[in-house]
Amino acid sequence: MRVLLIGANGYIGRFVADRLLADPAVQLTALGRGDDADVRFDLASGSPGALTRFLDAVHPGVVVNCAGATRGGARELTRHNTVAVATVCEALRRSGCGARLVQIGCSAEYGPSQPGSSTAEDAVPRPGGPYGVSKLAATELVLGSGLDAVVLRVFSPAGPSTPAGSPLGRLAEAMRRAMQSGDGELKLGGLGAQRDFVDVRDVARAVHAASLSAAQGVINIGSGRAVRLRDAAAVLARVAGYGGALHELDGPPGALRPAIGHPRPEPDHAPHVAYPYPDGCGSWQQADVRTARDRLGWRPRIGLEESLADIWMEAACRI
Repeated sequence: MRVLLIGANGYIGRFVADRLLADPAVQLTALGRGDDADVRFDLASGSPGALTRFLDAVHPGVVVNCAGATRGGARELTRHNTVAVATVCEALRRSGCGARLVQIGCSAEYGPSQPGSSTAEDAVPRPGGPYGVSKLAATELVLGSGLDAVVLRVFSPAGPSTPAGSPLGRLAEAMRRAMQSGDGELKLGGLGAQRDFVDVRDVARAVHAASLSAAQGVINIGSGRAVRLRDAAAVLARVAGYGGALHELDGPPGALRPAIGHPRPEPDHAPHVAYPYPDGCGSWQQADVRTARDRLGWRPRIGLEESLADIWMEAACRI
């Protein structure tokens, strides 16, 4: 099976590449903007015609799109998350390769959900910010393309190579600094949010399974269990061997909590950060993962403690 992987150098893409390369039946070609890609191509600015010619030459059986942007303004997010996917869909429609498309979506497409609930794929999407809107628009393009396609809505990925700017990455960095300076207490903000963490290696397994399956539509990829960030911080402290006290910062009345690892701001300069996630999903998210089990034969294997241990291992190397 020849697979074209787009975005192989991204956070999820790197692990998808490793997983696919471990399958002797897969011939992998990486397309991206970096110099180490097999083929250099910028989806956001490249034409569908140019991509079609490449598809006809390589003739992949599966195209996996892990490319995209998680930060930036609405224009940048739209360009990298929506326009880029429109280019992929149009190129596949024009091409004679007949490839299956596996698109990486995200839980931010759903937006806020009711605390205590599990979000299934038939939930009405109500994204709470430009990132979720740009990813939802991409999903709608894929679903309306007429292609053999599946969208994996990944909840909160964790584990090795977690970006330092992510909530868990900032948490690990704050703990590293406290241990390095010998601080006996660590003050953190925004620990009330609850998210469904899924290890990035389990996400890669899901992508592999989706590539081999005939499943179409949207499929949630998560652990099926929401974890409060406060509890994740306690597990990380145990894994790191941090014996100090963890104190959660509360903002002044009427103000919103500061982000993880930020010192308490002065009232005149208080940042308005409602939650430690830039996803617009409020205080709670938990995936209903029964569809992944039933249609992909996939279940998460790696627990949050192992994911946090790997995050800490990388953070500790910076001491």
